[in-house]
Amino acid sequence: MKKDLLGIRDLSKEQILAFIDEAKKQKAKVKNKQLRDCSLKNTSITTLFYENSTRTKMSFLLAGEYLGAYADDLNIATSSVTKGETLIDTGLTLEAMGTDIIIIRHGMTGSAHLLAQNVSCSVINGGDGTNEHPTQALLDVFTIAEHKPSFEGLNVTIVGDIANSRVARSNIFALNKLGANVILAGPSTLHNANMRALGTEIYTDINRAVKNADVIMGLRVQLERHKACQFPSLAEYAKFFGVNNQTLKHAKEDVLIMHPGPVNRGVEISSQTMDSPHSVIYDQVENGVAMRMAILKYLVS
Repeated sequence: MKKDLLGIRDLSKEQILAFIDEAKKQKAKVKNKQLRDCSLKNTSITTLFYENSTRTKMSFLLAGEYLGAYADDLNIATSSVTKGETLIDTGLTLEAMGTDIIIIRHGMTGSAHLLAQNVSCSVINGGDGTNEHPTQALLDVFTIAEHKPSFEGLNVTIVGDIANSRVARSNIFALNKLGANVILAGPSTLHNANMRALGTEIYTDINRAVKNADVIMGLRVQLERHKACQFPSLAEYAKFFGVNNQTLKHAKEDVLIMHPGPVNRGVEISSQTMDSPHSVIYDQVENGVAMRMAILKYLVS
């Protein structure tokens, strides 16, 4: 058993399915307070987020609390990081204080791996640069599993800012291992041919990309990572690559609409589509807590 969860690339198909099975059990505790337990009573969990987050950070903190752990966030803005403390020294400091699990998000690719190599406590990758976001992919495949009978032959189209998306990479790894077909779609300025090496096809025509799709996953346009103008305007992006009810006409009738959040309504997905019966975006949020409970239990066990 590994002490860390750093990427989907490190997991087998069987391990991914095991996480899904455990998340199913934990979900009941999210929905029913009476079922929550103290199985992680003597465990200390710290979130170490150098980048902003609502869903990942809060779901980990709540996941820990629902299992009886002590969970807290190290606010980077008020920490010694602002005085020049390095990532490794921050990790070693938290470990010296008795932290059992550190969940890290950092803008540098490989940051979670670097931290894991220098501390003895468990490290969970909450997103490192444009590399991976493994826990998001695990909750995404969990959500799909709740609505689709099998991953084999499932058509999943991921639309948006592919080049800057760690979510896309982790989902490609997970979905390929589970037997799904993955197609990418977005402006030519927001993807690169190297993505084909991961086992996907790339389209710049969204209607072609979503043809016969079982799942359409939108991605946030990450303007903070753009070094130059990648497209003329958000309005034009929405016109050509926004997921809306017209887009759904090219997909299967029971298509699922997903998004890791936060969603820029009217840009990546129209409000009408986001609030439609096809959308499982808030199911993803709920499942994020359940999946992260499953991950915490795995590492502590």
